[in-house]
Amino acid sequence: MDGLSYALTALTTPTIVLSAAGGVLWGILGGALPGLSPSIAMALVLPFTFDMSPLAAIIMLTSVYIGAEYGGSIPAILIRTPGTNAAAATVIDGYTLHQQGRGGEALGLSLVAGTIAGLVGLICLVFLTKPLAMVALYFTPPAYFALAFLGLSIIAALSEGSLIKGLIMGVIGLMLAMVGTDPLSGAPRFTFGEPDLLGGIDYIFVMLGVFAVAELMNKVSTPDDGEGSVIKNTITRMRLPGLRKMWELRRAQTIGTGLGIIEGPIPGAGGTVAAFLSYNEAKRWSKTPEKFGHGSEEGVVAPEAANNAVTSSALIPTLSFGIPGSNSMAILLGGLLIHGIQPGPMLLSNRPDLVYGLFGGLFMANIFMLILGMLVLTPCIWLVNRPKPYLTACIMMVVLSGIYSINQSLFDFWIVLAAGVVGYVMRRLEFPVLPLILGIVLGYMIESSYRRSLLLTNGDHIVFLQNPLSLGLLCCAALIIGLAAYAEIRRARKPQDMHG
Repeated sequence: MDGLSYALTALTTPTIVLSAAGGVLWGILGGALPGLSPSIAMALVLPFTFDMSPLAAIIMLTSVYIGAEYGGSIPAILIRTPGTNAAAATVIDGYTLHQQGRGGEALGLSLVAGTIAGLVGLICLVFLTKPLAMVALYFTPPAYFALAFLGLSIIAALSEGSLIKGLIMGVIGLMLAMVGTDPLSGAPRFTFGEPDLLGGIDYIFVMLGVFAVAELMNKVSTPDDGEGSVIKNTITRMRLPGLRKMWELRRAQTIGTGLGIIEGPIPGAGGTVAAFLSYNEAKRWSKTPEKFGHGSEEGVVAPEAANNAVTSSALIPTLSFGIPGSNSMAILLGGLLIHGIQPGPMLLSNRPDLVYGLFGGLFMANIFMLILGMLVLTPCIWLVNRPKPYLTACIMMVVLSGIYSINQSLFDFWIVLAAGVVGYVMRRLEFPVLPLILGIVLGYMIESSYRRSLLLTNGDHIVFLQNPLSLGLLCCAALIIGLAAYAEIRRARKPQDMHG
């Protein structure tokens, strides 16, 4: 009953309601802009959450994520350009329906299917969080170290590109996390006499740099293809499907929702994998598979249900273990830590008000997505039609004003710009970004848990092998890295075998 009262309190608090509505609105607009991913939309709003209460800030960030996943379907359906990676599967049949004069129907199917899947995913999140919290009783400093190390290993191993590149970026992230004051002795380290570095390099600035600024630099360096003016204002009315229509599409809805819930907690999978898997499975189980690719309603419902179900289920490992499985969840993890909230097995017992309040906020966000999704279609079309230089300049202005609002420090600008340049170079060299971010975010947890564990045994590393949970997690990390290395070696040998 306490959990329900916390959720109801969140539902009736004006600031929380406004945070959910504002987050969804910005998410839809951000998702509708091709190239502006959910993680970038969340990174842009992160500095503005500093003066908010922890619950309002976290609800706003998750609401941006929810809104952006739907918003990506708008340009996917109308101009054949997915606003988010996950909306790429929606393009196949969504744009075909638009060409047939049924764009309003496709947008309505996307909105309703996404809302239903989001609410079902939320129910699963509510029921799974408490059992996972019971694991908290078994966690000690060695286990926390092993858990953080496992999270970093998974992300590095599953990142796009080579395993070596993923591990390099993870280590660089850990190195950046060491800058500042020693957490145990209080001595400054790696500051090079710069007072501004005594507090360490704040991961929010690194996130804004490698996500937002690097993306803007990439946009500026890419020639404008002029596609932004393709949308005509003829289709501005959304047509929501009725109950009978959704009942006819229940198989695609169920497949998309189920696969989204399963894929969400898996690190490295996310909405894109879930959307394409759902599309393929919906086609496999459809009574009319021949319609897929030619304007199938099921081809819109399945991927949209999948990527919206992911928004809730992806929170499970982030809240329960502090391991984000995607860029968006890494931003959310950073937001939690900025507000002094340590996600992990103890979160539910330490902050039940925050966890259950977040559940209430997520419910509101999905309802707001249904309402605002209908209202902001015309503004979204206008926004996508703006010339790219204007959009880039406005987004850069949002980034810089957000940075300055935190500490009113010019030093922060240099950190963000430097991180942006590094992020741009990394993208060009095909280095994954997520291991770097996760290394910075998990750096303190890894170091402090490691050193506390050694204090318990006077420096004897056997403590990590004596604890069963720690041993199991470290074995899992070794197995994951070993399998990734084996796959990497096999991939490298294939071209040689073909030439041979």
